[in-house]
Order: sequence, then structure tokens, then C-alpha cells
Amino acid sequence: MKEYNPETDGRAFDYNSHGHQYSAHRQTDARIAEHVQRALGDAQTILNVGAGAGSYEPIDKYVVAVEPSEVMRLQRMARGKMPAIIGTADDLPFDENSFDASMAMVTIHHWPDLERGLKELRRTTKGPVVIMTFDPDALDRFWNAAYFPDLIEIERRRYPPIDVILSILGGSCEVIDIPIPLDCADGFQEAFYGRPEAFLAGDVRKAQSAWGFLPSGVEEKLVQNLADALVSGEWDKKYGHYRTMPYFTCALRLIVSNNG
Repeated sequence: MKEYNPETDGRAFDYNSHGHQYSAHRQTDARIAEHVQRALGDAQTILNVGAGAGSYEPIDKYVVAVEPSEVMRLQRMARGKMPAIIGTADDLPFDENSFDASMAMVTIHHWPDLERGLKELRRTTKGPVVIMTFDPDALDRFWNAAYFPDLIEIERRRYPPIDVILSILGGSCEVIDIPIPLDCADGFQEAFYGRPEAFLAGDVRKAQSAWGFLPSGVEEKLVQNLADALVSGEWDKKYGHYRTMPYFTCALRLIVSNNG
């Protein structure tokens, strides 16, 4: 496994330029949310860092959101969420132990300073720190590695290894493998494990940040490879059984870190 280098691998996606339709495809999936709710436990005050449009925020808790992108902050307000504080993970404007719990949902791979950001979460949180992310060592278990190898390599470099996250957070940690439902409402790549045609839609890909890091012309080539495989029947011959799998467990992880 290549050593993770936060200076080169923690590359931020420009949501102000490319995230205008993000929340249309990246929404809370209720079944995944159940895992998040259990991890947050009985916490009443929750900090959500890199909050985006507000996916997975509990509706029955007091949530303070921190989000650096204006475009994403506006989208959360359009969805009826409370306004987010302008800020970044590595410099949170809160005292120690200000919140019962904190959460960061599929965002830490965007943070330029992963270590400082995670330590800030731990500093400001009395109880569990809940991180949703993808395990870079499990990304090739998904069929899209066969059709989008360039994309998967980018993802593998961007997502920090699980053991790196655990070593920074410290305390008592649990890593939970999250099964993804066939009709998942949250449009990350693995959400479409049984709906490959979705990748042919440009607006779906725009809600998956990795595509924005491909060299010019590569995205079109990869998408055409999949389109040809769907027309010829190659994809269904090899992977058609995914279309009826109710759940698929691949690289999605929930990391729960408790003090002590």
C-alpha cells in the first residue's frame, strides 16, 4: 500500500465552481443514516464539519454545521437546513469539549490538513467522533475498477488509509462496514453498483468529485467504455447479478472514536 501523503493526496474539490447541482444527487439515505444515528448515540449537541448541504444531520438534535463553500452553504439553506458557519476543519472556532458528538460525512479526503482537522474534531468533542469515509484498500472490489481504472487510482490516492485515521483520532475506535442499498439515495459511486446506466449521466458524475481530477479527455473515454459494454451486453454478462442484489458492502466505512 502506498504511504498516504496529506500534502499531495488531500486535494480539495472546488465546490464553488463545480458543486452547484451537488445536493440534487447527494442526499441522506435513510438506511445508511441509521448507522450514523446509532454511532452518535444519545448526544444532544452535534458538530458537523465539512457539512456540505447537510446530509445525515439528525433532525432531532442541536446541530452546528461548519462548511467553507458558499455554494454548499446556500444549498443547505435551500433544503431547509440551518445556516452553516463559514470555516474549515483545521481551525474550529469552538472551545474544548463544546459538543457531545461530532460528525464528518465523506469529507475528510478534501481536507488539506487531515491530522489537524481530525485533532480539532477530537478537541471540540466530549463523546464520539463519527467519520464516514471510504477505505482506499477496498475500492477495487467494485466493478467500476474494470471500467474506470484511472478514476479508482485517483480515489485510492485521495482517501486516507483507515489506520492513518485511527492513529490520529486515538482513543477507543470502531470501524463499521456499511452495506449500501440498491436504490441508495446518496449518489456516490458505489451507490450505483446495480444501476450502471447512471454513470452515463453527466449530472450524476458531477456529484462525484473524483471525476474532476481526471486529465482532459479521460472522462469521456471511460464513460464510452462503459456505454459500449452496456450496449454489447458485456457488462450484464459479467456483472448483471448486481442489478438484483439488495445490498452491496464494499468500501464505505463508518469510524467511531470515543475518548479514552
